[in-house]
Amino acid sequence: MRAVITVVGKDAVGILAKVSGRCSDHRVNVIEVTQSIIQDMFAMIMMVDISASTIPFTELVDEMTALGEENGLVIHCMHEDIFNAMHTI
Repeated sequence: MRAVITVVGKDAVGILAKVSGRCSDHRVNVIEVTQSIIQDMFAMIMMVDISASTIPFTELVDEMTALGEENGLVIHCMHEDIFNAMHTI
């Protein structure tokens, strides 16, 4: 199972490290990352494998949301089922 994590906010040192570190804490494997800095804004999309996660997905969502709030970022964590359902008639 996979999930997509998006991060948007004012650029600062260590954003990628904080988000990937939290993933690592729960055995969530980062598969792919793309990030851009547009003027002073940071934007990142991560594809992660949640198959071996040590916490339920809802807790991961809550932790990522809280991490964003602590750091002045907006972090969304969405299960791949959301994207699969969008393409099913």
